[in-house]
Amino acid sequence: MLQFSKYHGLGNDFLILEGRQGQLPSAITDPDPAWVRQVCDRRFGIGGDGVILALPPQAEGDLRMRIFNADGSEAEMCGNGIRCLARFLADSDGNEPGFRWSIETPAGLIRPELKDDGQLLVDMGPPFLEPETVPTTLPSVDGLPRGEAELSETRLSVAAVGMGNPHVVVPVDDLDAIPFDAWGAALEVHPLFPAKTNVHFLRVHSRDRLEIRVWERGAGPTLACGTGACATLVAAVLLGLSDDHAEVMLPGGPLQIAWPDQRGSVLMTGPAVALFDGVFSPELMPDGLYISQEGTHEPVVSEAPSATPNAGSDQPLDPEVEAASQKQVQAFLESTSLDSMLQLASESLEQRTRARFERGNP
Repeated sequence: MLQFSKYHGLGNDFLILEGRQGQLPSAITDPDPAWVRQVCDRRFGIGGDGVILALPPQAEGDLRMRIFNADGSEAEMCGNGIRCLARFLADSDGNEPGFRWSIETPAGLIRPELKDDGQLLVDMGPPFLEPETVPTTLPSVDGLPRGEAELSETRLSVAAVGMGNPHVVVPVDDLDAIPFDAWGAALEVHPLFPAKTNVHFLRVHSRDRLEIRVWERGAGPTLACGTGACATLVAAVLLGLSDDHAEVMLPGGPLQIAWPDQRGSVLMTGPAVALFDGVFSPELMPDGLYISQEGTHEPVVSEAPSATPNAGSDQPLDPEVEAASQKQVQAFLESTSLDSMLQLASESLEQRTRARFERGNP
């Protein structure tokens, strides 16, 4: 059976699938957006703001991350998501505080570090401040893309920052007084942002305490956005509204964000929490993972000795190897009842959960 773990970072929640050994088939590593939408649905699926895949590295990293938004679109990066992935890795492998991972993402190599208190410090890399790298058509003014965004009934002063994914920051006087849903939805797809954008409405409480409400590209309102908190601090610093270290309050809780000396990497520190482990029911599996067997349909399981070589990689399989693997899959399914497969999955999840608690990890 296909296992998953659910984690959240300040209420921003994700389904995480283990595939570092190449054991995930292509129906998972290159998923149909409709399947992602189904499993992220909070009433008809498992529920989540996105799906995270832990995959074999393609370059110098320890592993590679792919993350898909709840609408099925792929994101370049996600600060809360990468903290959740790091916490998942620590729970799975028993890593001690001080351990640092190198994780390949479409936004570059990201390096989260496990701290003594269980929180994750993440080097998010330097911000992107040239308009074409955000991307945005806003002009650069004093090193920051900014200007006005015209909506149907108003004009908003906005600033744009890239953190491997696009963000727009909108300073406001009162977060409760704005038409959050209408402005968030309109700005996400505004022509100023050719790749769409994440939207953050900012209230400045003091130079070291900022508060934002988040409208995420592809997900809508969420409780937190790590890359958005980083982008917000950078924009606030360059607008003269903030120091280079500040607490950024989100609906789900605070993140500590630093941009030392206003150059180099942005540093994010925050929590990630395990919620539960589970297995996908057959009804939630992608169609490509079903094999007809005596009139029934059962999923190909990762525990089978047939785990397809190079599954999830970009290299095509040798037809003979693929055929042999499929025969092994069929033999495994014919010799193992569905109850037995569920038992195997349950035992594996129980062992992982027990190990996490025995280590005393938060």
